[in-house]
Amino acid sequence: MSPIAHKAALIAFFIVFLIVTAVRVSSQQRRPSTHQPARHAPVGRQIFTSNCVGCHGLDGTGSQRAPNIVTNPQLQKLSATELFRIISAGVPGTGMPAFQHLGKPAITSLVSYLKDLQGKNHSAPLPGDPKRGEALFFTSAQCSTCHMAAGKGGFIAPDLSSYGQTHAAEKIKSAITNPAERDSIKAMVTAITSSGERYQGMIRNEDNFSLQLQSTDGAFHFLSKAELKAIERGQGSLMPPDYASKLSEAQLNDIASFLLKLGNTSIPADIRAQDGE
Repeated sequence: MSPIAHKAALIAFFIVFLIVTAVRVSSQQRRPSTHQPARHAPVGRQIFTSNCVGCHGLDGTGSQRAPNIVTNPQLQKLSATELFRIISAGVPGTGMPAFQHLGKPAITSLVSYLKDLQGKNHSAPLPGDPKRGEALFFTSAQCSTCHMAAGKGGFIAPDLSSYGQTHAAEKIKSAITNPAERDSIKAMVTAITSSGERYQGMIRNEDNFSLQLQSTDGAFHFLSKAELKAIERGQGSLMPPDYASKLSEAQLNDIASFLLKLGNTSIPADIRAQDGE
């Protein structure tokens, strides 16, 4: 090939390269991005932090003051319009106030952020096997000796059927292994009558003259303090303190997964209370 022909070939190749590159760039510019951040996310997060975390928690999974609004299946079913209405008008008879003063744009951003939270948490995998966790709960771990779950178990400790709606996996495991992390710290009480009868359980009500005690079989006993010889109050939590050494990390993950899965299919306690009224 002559120098002139070679030079012409190089110029032609360069022109074709420029054309192909220009077409590719133009196509990418016209193609909508699938990774654009949610338009309302930064504003919604700020509004959530300022108005919601005090009751619903930093991650929206709830606290003792307010329910889980992220993984709660009853709330996940609500549309954006329904959430907007609840946030704007509040829920009469509960601790949920009206936030109408925030204005429509702010509430819209808050609803969008909440939907983002629900999507992220709903897709989070369980840390263990719920089936193995259920078996542990009702057998070797002996959780059901005191706790009830899905209508089965003991009466002395709190019902854990909806516990997973307001507690994340790490919080559940911490509550099992660390007494200081538990929501309720109550000790077993033994009431001894003047005739020597002994009643052991949890005090449900008490005043200066009487006490109402629930024994481990679920029965309630109304006792007059004038007829009691002694009231022996245990020290520390009713829950065993040695679960950190008795249960492996895998077993803790399994129990947490069982409670999380159960929580996602249980009716929240506040809704059950409303239905019973």
